Amino acid sequence: MLMVRAIVRPEKADEVLAALMADGFPSVTRMGVSGRGKQRGIRIGDVTYDEIPKELLLMVIKDADKDFVVRKIMEVARTGKGSYGDGKIFVSPVEEVYTVSSGVKEQGDAPVGPEPEASP
Repeated sequence: MLMVRAIVRPEKADEVLAALMADGFPSVTRMGVSGRGKQRGIRIGDVTYDEIPKELLLMVIKDADKDFVVRKIMEVARTGKGSYGDGKIFVSPVEEVYTVSSGVKEQGDAPVGPEPEASP
């Protein structure tokens, strides 16, 4: 399994989420974040804004889905302006996943059952 972290422009986040949902990837965590990349902020008149609002989308996917999901995010999140600021996508391995409500530990692509309860 892989964790995909996509930082996108706020005005593109809903489009990205809708596209992922339509293609069978409904499970996403969304957070408002701020920061800067190569564009080093925005200067408007005499004021420089060092931190720019972005949306962070987090999802865990099967390894086999990585190329499709990354391509879909890039396709939808790109503004076409040819400038910095459209975002970044980070992909990293996920070693373990636990479902809180059921106590099920997942490995790879399949649940492996509840963890044994500790003895008192």
